[in-house]
Amino acid sequence: MTQPQTLLDKLWTSHEVLKREDGVSLLAVDRHLVHEGSHHAFATIGARNLAVAAPDLTFAIVDHYAPTRERAQIKDPQVAYMIETLRSNADQHGLQIFDLHNPAQGIVHVVGPEQGITLPGLLINCGDSHTSTHGAFGALAFGIGATEVAHVLATQTIWQKKPKAMRITVDGTLSAGVSAKDIALNWIARLGTGGAQGHAVEYAGSAIRALSMEARMTLCNLSIEGGARFGMIAPDETTKAYVKGRPYAPKGDNWDTATAAWDALCSDDGATFGIDVHIDAADIAPTVTWGNSPEQALPVTARLPDDGAQNPQTKEALEYMGLTAGQPLEGTPVDQVFIGSCTNGRIGDLRAAANVLQGRRAKVPGLVSPGSQLIKAQAEREGLDKIFLDAGLEWAASGCSMCVGMNGDLVPSGNRCASSTNRNFKGRQGRGSRTHLMSPAMVAAAAVTGKIYDVRKLLNKGDL
Repeated sequence: MTQPQTLLDKLWTSHEVLKREDGVSLLAVDRHLVHEGSHHAFATIGARNLAVAAPDLTFAIVDHYAPTRERAQIKDPQVAYMIETLRSNADQHGLQIFDLHNPAQGIVHVVGPEQGITLPGLLINCGDSHTSTHGAFGALAFGIGATEVAHVLATQTIWQKKPKAMRITVDGTLSAGVSAKDIALNWIARLGTGGAQGHAVEYAGSAIRALSMEARMTLCNLSIEGGARFGMIAPDETTKAYVKGRPYAPKGDNWDTATAAWDALCSDDGATFGIDVHIDAADIAPTVTWGNSPEQALPVTARLPDDGAQNPQTKEALEYMGLTAGQPLEGTPVDQVFIGSCTNGRIGDLRAAANVLQGRRAKVPGLVSPGSQLIKAQAEREGLDKIFLDAGLEWAASGCSMCVGMNGDLVPSGNRCASSTNRNFKGRQGRGSRTHLMSPAMVAAAAVTGKIYDVRKLLNKGDL
């Protein structure tokens, strides 16, 4: 009798070329995504006179250093050099590039799914830790280092040790104002940033199935913040509906063949998981980080921890963030807001924020950077840009923007930012910056109140 397999088992087996005696596998790579930060890898293969092994499976995308304003003439010479280097490498090796003036340019983990480059069952690599985003499609997707990027460029394969399988099941119905971002911050706060270490997380349950593809991408994107190697969700009809008709998606008879194969990409009944976590969706509230790690997160209605005397990490985080132990988290003043990133820069995220902002004025400045130029265009067709602008926020072009602070979009030292991004370590958004991670709707609530605020109070438009 065949042993029941997890989704991880099925994806891993289908890509395993060979396995060494030490247990490390050589895997065949289906899609390789590169960006400006991949220049070290191109230099490595160039020094060895090697060509890109599969240029038709390698896609170059300008995102990390992409300016969100004044793209015609890039002022920062370092940024201009990084982008020009990617262009040169793409031209030399015959790669498709989503350049600054390409109407489909955007953040790599937004463009891949948007173009249908990301498909169920594929192995996808990129020199960026949030490559786990693509696992939302039932893909084997994980970030790799510069040396590994060079290896993939030269061989279209990757050496990797198989992680253990972990499942997080969320059943029930999410309350109004609660999103995939809150699911992620909730489980990371429960289990810690090492809670999934050494594991690949598969998300399951009725609450997960009810999520849009965009929300599923948010959830898988944040998996690594809990220590996971990557996250995954088995493909279903929602997945197929999202993929169908996209530029690189299968068409005609190939579509029928592909979707039949996708139907088998699920964990078998009785499959074994090393860690099996169950969460009731009703127990999840809008969640906000208060410290310098995603695990330092609480429901917006909670009070800040007061265990600093026993816990040096709590004491250090509160001091850096300029917060007082035991005080309510809600009501903490913010200096500015940011909506965007590969975590929460998709059209659904912008709609959620605009729903809160419509008819209201922001009390603090803020920046909205859509995840791609296609999303920007769609948002403008829907009038979302006008809502942001009327509220007093800045509407910019697409890119990693203030999430990484490599392109001039920064949080000044000492400023507190309500942000829809994925990381809140010291200096992530700029030296001395103080970052509170939350959903786009919660960021919008912070914008119109000037403080961390429970968005649920604003959804009926009765407050303020």
